[in-house]
Amino acid sequence: MRKFNIRKVLDGLTAVSSAASASSAAQQQQAGNRESEIQETLQSEHFQLCKTVRHGFPYQPSALAFDPVQKILAIGTQTGALRLFGRPGVECYCQHDSGAAVIQLQFLINEGALVSALADDTLHLWNLRQKRPAILHSLKFNRERITFCHLPFQSKWLYVGTERGNIHIVNVESFTLSGYVIMWNKAIELSSKSHPGPIVHISDNPMDEGKLLIGFESGTVVLWDLKSKKADYRYLHDEAIHSVAWHHEGKQFICSHSDGTLTIWNVKSPTKPFQTITPHGKQLKDGKKPEPCKPILKVEYKTTRAGEPFIILSGGLSYDTVGRRPCLTVMHGKSTAVLEMDYSIVDFLTLCETPYPNDFQEPYAVVVLLEKDLVLIDLAQNGYPIFENPYPLTIHESPVTCCEYFADCPVDLIPALYSVGARQKRQGYSKKEWPISGGNWGLITQSYPEIIITGHADGSIKFWDASAITLQVLYKLKTAKVFEKSRNKDDRPNTDIVDEDPYAIQIISWCPESRMLCIAGVSAHVIIYRFSKQEVTTEVIPMLEVRLLYEINDIESPDGEQVPPLPTPGTGSNPQSIVPQSHPSTSSSSSDGLRDNVPCLKVKNSPLKQSPGYQIELVIQLVWVSGEPPQQITSLAVNSAYGLVVFGNCNGIAMVDYLQKTVLLNLGTIELYGSNDPYRREPRSPRKTRQPSGAGLCDINEGTVVPEDRCKSPTSAKMSRKLSLPTELKPDLDVKDNSFSRSRSSSVTSIDKESREAISALHFCETFTRKADTSPSPCLWVGTTLGTVLVIVLNLPPGGEQRLLQPVIVSPSGTILRLKGAILRMAFLDTTGSLVSPAHEPWREHNVPEDKDEKDKLKKRRPVSVSPSSSQEISENQYAVICSEKQAKVISLPSQNCIYKQNITETSFVLRGDIVSLSNSICLACFCANGHIMTFSLPSLRPLLDVYYLPLTNMRIARTFCFTNNGQALYLVSPTEIQRLTYSQETCENLQEMLGELFTPVETPEAPNRGFFKGLFGGGAQSLDREELFGESASGKASRSLAQHIPGPGGIEGVKGAASGVVGELARARLALDERGQKLGELEEKTAAMLYSADSFSKHAHEMMLKYKDKKWYQF
Repeated sequence: MRKFNIRKVLDGLTAVSSAASASSAAQQQQAGNRESEIQETLQSEHFQLCKTVRHGFPYQPSALAFDPVQKILAIGTQTGALRLFGRPGVECYCQHDSGAAVIQLQFLINEGALVSALADDTLHLWNLRQKRPAILHSLKFNRERITFCHLPFQSKWLYVGTERGNIHIVNVESFTLSGYVIMWNKAIELSSKSHPGPIVHISDNPMDEGKLLIGFESGTVVLWDLKSKKADYRYLHDEAIHSVAWHHEGKQFICSHSDGTLTIWNVKSPTKPFQTITPHGKQLKDGKKPEPCKPILKVEYKTTRAGEPFIILSGGLSYDTVGRRPCLTVMHGKSTAVLEMDYSIVDFLTLCETPYPNDFQEPYAVVVLLEKDLVLIDLAQNGYPIFENPYPLTIHESPVTCCEYFADCPVDLIPALYSVGARQKRQGYSKKEWPISGGNWGLITQSYPEIIITGHADGSIKFWDASAITLQVLYKLKTAKVFEKSRNKDDRPNTDIVDEDPYAIQIISWCPESRMLCIAGVSAHVIIYRFSKQEVTTEVIPMLEVRLLYEINDIESPDGEQVPPLPTPGTGSNPQSIVPQSHPSTSSSSSDGLRDNVPCLKVKNSPLKQSPGYQIELVIQLVWVSGEPPQQITSLAVNSAYGLVVFGNCNGIAMVDYLQKTVLLNLGTIELYGSNDPYRREPRSPRKTRQPSGAGLCDINEGTVVPEDRCKSPTSAKMSRKLSLPTELKPDLDVKDNSFSRSRSSSVTSIDKESREAISALHFCETFTRKADTSPSPCLWVGTTLGTVLVIVLNLPPGGEQRLLQPVIVSPSGTILRLKGAILRMAFLDTTGSLVSPAHEPWREHNVPEDKDEKDKLKKRRPVSVSPSSSQEISENQYAVICSEKQAKVISLPSQNCIYKQNITETSFVLRGDIVSLSNSICLACFCANGHIMTFSLPSLRPLLDVYYLPLTNMRIARTFCFTNNGQALYLVSPTEIQRLTYSQETCENLQEMLGELFTPVETPEAPNRGFFKGLFGGGAQSLDREELFGESASGKASRSLAQHIPGPGGIEGVKGAASGVVGELARARLALDERGQKLGELEEKTAAMLYSADSFSKHAHEMMLKYKDKKWYQF
């Protein structure tokens, strides 16, 4: 037996491996020498991640408050968020760490502070004098649940009512409890045998601060005398109370009840109500009580000098108004106006001219917070018109299904979109200015235009101006108006592949320079739009139908037809694969009765009037094939210079010349490979491969994705109620560990994954298509879900008239590149490392006839390709940057050598990858399903940033996350809100100055004049020294176990940290004044306390002297 010398074998292995590593190092060095001319300027210090602003309507609102002096509105939500609104453009978002629902908000009027009460029985004091508000103090109640709070104007004592029916008093300066407590049993005494229920209302008499009105849920109301610590009056009613409101003179108050009645009480007549009103009750003839109505959830009682008072209420409709929308009722004198709302009312507030409760209120508007909207009603105008809302609160008008973000757009785009969008505005709004007008705008340090485009479930598309951290809607496009609407369900063609939202937008492809827009919808339809400032009427809507097959020489095919061969150069499109039409097709069936050659939607066959803005150039629809519905489109690209649009799904790829309205390419994914197919695939019939339904695109209630079989019946072959993401790109939610696991199955039948390879990325460019190429030429790069990149060569005819007459010739190049994971994004760099943008046509007005000179210019004009190095030798290298779910590669062209490779993630997958410009350089930005945001330098793919930001908890984030230039990014954080963030260190530094200021120094209006006679006879408002009643010296200390004080992270230090720049200097000056005022206030309080104790000592001494003055020494 031969003996092996193991040491020598190991030596040999070492030598081989070292030689291999040396050769690879030599290759790397060679590549490095080649790249050494590209100077990478981006470093890690250029990157920092932070949230910038949140736009949109606060999701699941629960509380509302208004500061009438500062004119700031606050909204709290069920998830513990706090949104503050000032003048248009001044908005702020804060979050309570606990995430508990906000049950009530109270402004410290004109103090720059706000108290929030949460469902977890905590109170928080927010400092609004800094650009990013912070919590100064928190107080956690341990033994009792908070139900209602009241903070009188210009008072530092907050009344807190609880579920047990008790009232505690909190000093809002120190956030400590007073020893003064109003116990429920003391308040009601023997008036009721049972517990009166939780506190639902607390307010002080407008004319006497010493009298506190307490409303208990059961229907009992108590007027409590704070000084004598006993009840003056008790008002008993047998219907539960929802809210209470005072008349400003303090002689009457009004209660709203659960039976739809209002009771008005005279303060000094507790036995029965002065008046009972049922606003929506049917008055019966025999003098009987009206039928009960739904509860009146809130009532407000506001007086005017000139006329009758306003009684404003929500709810109270009669029970027979089934299906009626929620209403706000405004009763003014003898008139009653019922204002219908689109959503249920969460809360409302009446805006009045004065902050003083003891003066005529003079109401001028009502803010109504609805479940999904904010409405302001003008009370001063006849018919109560609403104000036009200037905030961007309509993002969710129809659920958002996709969005795209473009920073650094052409400067003429926003004015062009605004001018066409201005014509879409509704009429009939109030003529007055928006009354919420507090705060000041920040400094604008970003000068570049930014546009956000949102696609919606109803087929609408909205363009938003997002420049300088603001958001304003510019223009809305309704893509559904090109299709016939079915009037009822029976009339509806059952060719839909979705039950609901058949027009929902899935993909948006937009060229800002040429203004060409292309959308892909959920019913396997693509629409191409051109921008025009002229109105046109299109007699016949241009339309193509494409039969995109998935079968390989399938002998079971119903028609027995063969798959069309690859179009040879010059042959154009295959006649079998396309049904070009100028009118909607009628339902046709194949020989065995299966639905065939039918699109999912019917295009209108009547003339279509198109307003200025985006106008239809072409509608393309995929059709049913032998009883199998068309698969949803997974990728889309448009190029204005070439006049081409291309789209793909899990069946294959189709390319359309939208100028000549012809199909150039219609191939199954496998046919793209030709003889180079790396996979062994079994021939399959499309009928046997069933696509699962997926996660809802517009599903607000995020849930588990459950694939389910399609119905076998061809007449009912529809998808499930919800839309699906492109099947191959769909992560499934694993409920057990709340993380996303990758689902690769594209069908619930046993078909293997390779046979359903989908097109996942498309990129038009001018580059080297083959290794032997000496110059770049127009081509299309195609990426698939199996990590393959294929290149298709485009042979374009000359420009001008020839472009419309000669065919575009399309042919595969044979070039195939491979990466791990589905391809997400592709881009190209020139020899200097600058981005080579796809060629584009500059925008021009198409609906105006051109003169002869213009036509000549057009013939000579070449498409623009924006590359900084376009003046250099054209034969120089280019670099392809390809990003997949797992890795990124930089490939040198034309040699096709991979010069840099970076494995982005092993255990997770990239959801979004974008090649973006930042600080005059470019980088690759990625967002992973594990919550990491990463950036890499180009071309060397050096990691520059890796931050754990946001775990992927629902499909909405995956669907809407996008990066753009200058370090900007966004995603839909809730069904109604967009969260913007930045990964640029420079933007993070400038953010403080860009944010608006909520608090502005405003003088508090003068108190109402008491008048001579009221002063003489004591009729005016009675003030109360609350310090004397509630201070520690009078009421003692509160029980320590009742509530726990928690100091907040904000406050003076928070402001110090936030202050920077010019604004910072002002803030510091104001801060110094605040601190000085605070110290003076403390000094004044201490002096007052000393005076008080000295005074009480002198009283005691005097009493002692009087007591013992006449007594002898032996009588002591």
